[in-house]
Amino acid sequence: MQLYISGSLALDRIMNFPGKFADHILPDKIHILNVCFLVDGMSEYFGGTAGNIAYNLALLGEKPLILGCAGKDFAAYGQRLDELGLSQAGIRMVADQFTAGAYITTDQSDNQITGFNPGAMRERCGYKFPPKHDDGVLAIISPGNVADMVELPEYFKKAGIPYIFDPGQQITALTGEQMTHAITGSIALCTNDYELEMVMKATGLSRAELLQLTGALVTTLGEQGSIIVEATSEGVKETRVPAVKVDKALDPTGAGDAFRAGLMKGLCLGQTLAEAAALGAICAAWCVEKKGTQEHHFTLGMVAEQLNAHFGRSL
Repeated sequence: MQLYISGSLALDRIMNFPGKFADHILPDKIHILNVCFLVDGMSEYFGGTAGNIAYNLALLGEKPLILGCAGKDFAAYGQRLDELGLSQAGIRMVADQFTAGAYITTDQSDNQITGFNPGAMRERCGYKFPPKHDDGVLAIISPGNVADMVELPEYFKKAGIPYIFDPGQQITALTGEQMTHAITGSIALCTNDYELEMVMKATGLSRAELLQLTGALVTTLGEQGSIIVEATSEGVKETRVPAVKVDKALDPTGAGDAFRAGLMKGLCLGQTLAEAAALGAICAAWCVEKKGTQEHHFTLGMVAEQLNAHFGRSL
């Protein structure tokens, strides 16, 4: 099956400050803040919503096409995609910009100061889709360039391509009207519980009204798992899917993207959304056990073992 993953590609640069920000910020001088934190090193991780989803799908044996933009510092990330066997045909290179990047400094109290440079993500992807697809197709529109998030739903609907809409961090960048149009006709609106509240506020629509626009509401609830709400001929059906417990959760960043990859893999296998969400829960569990969004590893065989152990069924 052809999978299209629209969203961001980013480099996450993580720095640790061996102290506490509070010890270096004078409350009575906050209006003229001028501070410098000497960090004890920096780690760089590959990230971005599209990159993270595609990475997990590659571990699941799929070869999705990433639709996004990257900049002049993308060489190492591009090599990583090559090693995963993922095509870069859908990635537009913006030569005069850096790849989108997050610069995150964490102190000893786990407080964070983050600077985000959208860089190449300011540009539309502009991918030219083939005139027709011989096999099945599935897409997800995840947080990325706003113009892409507005235009791709229209294309997918006209082309008859089923897609999941995942507005995430870009909810505040989209107007209520834009979000409503993107949700309308999608097979699922995928958010966490806080994001769903933000969508409702932005669109002025209730959960019931949103469900009239999309095939399902897929809402992740962190360690409480996820809930799938679908409209059926017999009425509204709600299914709760538990999270997979982990020994130690080190970093929740990227878990949502891993969940979405498992969800898409399940749909590729012909599973229901609730069944596919179980695969998502398994992928998310591996992600939170590592620092960084693409530092975990698993195989489809390992997923099958976990599916049997935690949900009592096979792939």
